[in-house]
Amino acid sequence: MHSLPIFVDLRGRPVVLLGEGDAAEAKRRLIERAGGRPVGEAEGEDHGARLAFVACADEAEAAATAARLKARGLIVNVADRPALCDFTLPAIVDRDPVLLAIGTGGRSAGLAKALRQRIEALLPAGLGALAEALAAARARMRARWPDADSRRRAIDAALAEGGPLDPLGDGAAEAVDRWLAADHVEAADRIVPIRLRSADPDDLTLGEARLLGQADRLYHRPDVPQAILARARADAARHACAVSPAEPGPGLSIDLGFA
Repeated sequence: MHSLPIFVDLRGRPVVLLGEGDAAEAKRRLIERAGGRPVGEAEGEDHGARLAFVACADEAEAAATAARLKARGLIVNVADRPALCDFTLPAIVDRDPVLLAIGTGGRSAGLAKALRQRIEALLPAGLGALAEALAAARARMRARWPDADSRRRAIDAALAEGGPLDPLGDGAAEAVDRWLAADHVEAADRIVPIRLRSADPDDLTLGEARLLGQADRLYHRPDVPQAILARARADAARHACAVSPAEPGPGLSIDLGFA
């Protein structure tokens, strides 16, 4: 990844905003929308601001301002000048508290916007309500599935396409209580082979990509590229090996190698 996507809690915090015009006003609205407090450079220094936005039309002024703020330890975004940025701003799909951020590392704001518009049309307005319902049910889920791996697998199955809590389906938020009250049979431990046709992750089928996203662990040949492994869950255990073990472990394991 060219950068680390993070979500920063700005509520009540000062954020330095320097510049004027439409670009500066757009940044002001975004800071305030996230609960931050736009301030000038002096006030930001007095109150310990850590983020800064610069929107200067003049190239030299923008570079000098960014350098000055960075020397003071601030993390800086410079409008329309990605080479001067410590961080860039994504296109945002807002289904509060669910937020999707689409970034291109400053390469093309137009591409990020186009993707946002396409994705926004797919996501129901009630998606945030599902997140709130799952948060409210956290204690009951822990009681129902005390083991963290079992709990994760149950939630994954419920949220899968066609599942009782399919986030793209209708009425998922209202279905949480019914889902918790229903009988559940945990899937048997299994290992599934995936044989790659190329080193290109885009050649994975939809089913293969879904399995990688659900796997508890990967047993992969040493020549499987990182681009493929990156498609698996970030917290899935990874084991480079010539052959998969006879007893791979609980849950879903993937035996991954080239055909």
